[in-house]
Amino acid sequence: MYGEMEISLFIVSVLAKMYAAFSKKDDVRMHRVDELILGVDKMLRAIAGVVSASRPSPAEKMVDGELDEAERRHSAGLMRVNHVGEVCAQALYDSQGRFASTDEMRQQFAHAGREEEDHLAWTAQRLHALGARTSLLNPLWYVGAYAVGAVAAHMGDARSLGFVVETERQVEAHLANHLKTLPVQDGKSRAIVEQMRIDEVTHGASAQSLGAVAMPSAVRVAMRSMARLMTVTAYYI
Repeated sequence: MYGEMEISLFIVSVLAKMYAAFSKKDDVRMHRVDELILGVDKMLRAIAGVVSASRPSPAEKMVDGELDEAERRHSAGLMRVNHVGEVCAQALYDSQGRFASTDEMRQQFAHAGREEEDHLAWTAQRLHALGARTSLLNPLWYVGAYAVGAVAAHMGDARSLGFVVETERQVEAHLANHLKTLPVQDGKSRAIVEQMRIDEVTHGASAQSLGAVAMPSAVRVAMRSMARLMTVTAYYI
């Protein structure tokens, strides 16, 4: 009887080890599947503008001024451009964080991405208030930005951070220009854009402090050209 008990325990032990081994492989596969599902969910929410802000919109404290039809269309065009920028930011930060080499980098991109979600929600809300839609090309913008972020991440953490610094520098200048052209009486849009500008400066400074390497001039020029194409197109479509 004792021998049978030992044999039974041995079989149970082997089966337990086999189960643990297969479970470990299953856990890895399930983790990858979970990551894929979360990534797709994030993409769909970003494209549709269905996100929740963690901070109140700066527009809530402002009184909605009177806008004529031309001013409303102009404000809507600029806010649609800004919404597209935030769709791209979600894709960039998600891909850069996913392919980063250290936990510190992944946490940095995750934190910045959460703040950019506020911008995404605010701009979507403002577009709705202006009676306007988001860009019809959002899926294209997201996929393109995700690919660019992946390329930047594979260039190494320092270059990836450098890409963030240059991106935020250009975005800050772009938002400052919007503040010059938005109707003066559109206080709600102006408040949103100003807070976005402040946040972008902070993101750039954070990336710089982590050891960012400056982008080559050719890359900076290419980034400006791509941004110009995006802004001109998104204003209308």
